[in-house]
Amino acid sequence: MAIRTYGPNAVDWEQRIDLNRLRTDRLARLEAKLDTSSLGSLLTFDFANIRYMTATHIGTWAMDKLIRFALLPRGGKPVVWDFGSAAKHHQLFNPWLDGTQRARAGISTLRGAFHPDAGIAEDVAAKVKQVLEEHGLAGEPIGVDIVEPPVLFALQRAGLQVVDGQQVFLEARRIKTPDEIGLLTQACAMVDAAYEELYGFMRPGVRENECVGVVSKVLYDLGSEYVEGVNAISGERCSPHPHVYSDRVLRPGDPAFFDILHSHLGYRTCYYRCFAVGSASAAQRDAYVRCREYMDRAIALVKPGATTGDIVSVWPTAQEFGFADEMAAFALQYGHGVGLSIWEKPIFSRLVSLDHPEVLEEGMVFALETYWPASDGWSAARIEEEVVVTADGCEIITKFPAEQLLVAGRRYWTVGGPLPTQRESQSHLNTEAGRGSSAGSADPAGGV
Repeated sequence: MAIRTYGPNAVDWEQRIDLNRLRTDRLARLEAKLDTSSLGSLLTFDFANIRYMTATHIGTWAMDKLIRFALLPRGGKPVVWDFGSAAKHHQLFNPWLDGTQRARAGISTLRGAFHPDAGIAEDVAAKVKQVLEEHGLAGEPIGVDIVEPPVLFALQRAGLQVVDGQQVFLEARRIKTPDEIGLLTQACAMVDAAYEELYGFMRPGVRENECVGVVSKVLYDLGSEYVEGVNAISGERCSPHPHVYSDRVLRPGDPAFFDILHSHLGYRTCYYRCFAVGSASAAQRDAYVRCREYMDRAIALVKPGATTGDIVSVWPTAQEFGFADEMAAFALQYGHGVGLSIWEKPIFSRLVSLDHPEVLEEGMVFALETYWPASDGWSAARIEEEVVVTADGCEIITKFPAEQLLVAGRRYWTVGGPLPTQRESQSHLNTEAGRGSSAGSADPAGGV
């Protein structure tokens, strides 16, 4: 069955995203993974893991502060300690937490901002230990995802055996529930709209940071919870890829690629598209054709039973596109799970996947990213697609056109007719490569 995209409203005349089922299914998956592990409990300070476990959210401002924490005891239900009045709000509006029973006030050390002598870290440890003692689990290993050193040391002084719990969380989140897939698809639909607006906005004289603003407005207008970032890269900044936007002014003939990362009810996107501004050189087009070919070869292999090693085997080595090794080229030919965070299991990279392959399963959602530097020495192409693994293959949920290089901006007219969108002489360099004469792999009949 095709994956459906619904509007954001709840209706009585159509079965859409079932948020109660979402909460129940996520917790059930986490409980099952905990039960099959060697751990007695899971303690989380990570925003995404807290949300997955407890279905609570207090705003994205808290994501980097490590102030909230939640505990799942084996055989019990999660307890969340939250920031100030947020705990009272949970007691009133989150009935799945049983009021004051499992929604409690608590705070960590504010990344060290509290005076060490205030005893905040010790208070965190005492709260956690009390719940574990109530469940007879204080002597069992407690799996933690991320933790401030003072809190870690306080947990250990309290006699708790702290071990790595992140793998249990990520294993639970690896396969998405139907409602998670629906939310991820809706999140991509919002980015489709952002690219539509951006395509009409780009022209010479526009700055990269203005493009970021346009994208952010579209997403927030559509109800995005959080625009995590917009990579806006243009012109000579495309090679090598800097992974950050600037105030650079777009110029005629520029390549420009963008990565849009935002959150819809917690579910992220990681979604690149690449354009040419006004026109493109043959070298730019050739880079795009090659980048697209690597993407299509990878997608063709996606199905249950295939491995991450199978996928990365059709991608070029780091040395083939100008890097010393796979560490230096990391994340240019890349794939990663997408869910409540943008880098989840599975990971696709020649750095690790050939030696440590992961098996693809139905219900996985991940993004595949390809990159290729142009022969002109300054431009490049970047493409990304998000896919859902289905019973017999996969479905792509990133829908904005990317089959061929799109040209954005004004159409120019000369006395002889429209200015060609592919201009052979367009390059920073007056060299054979810069003039595009090496771009013979592109299909001349295919357009830009």
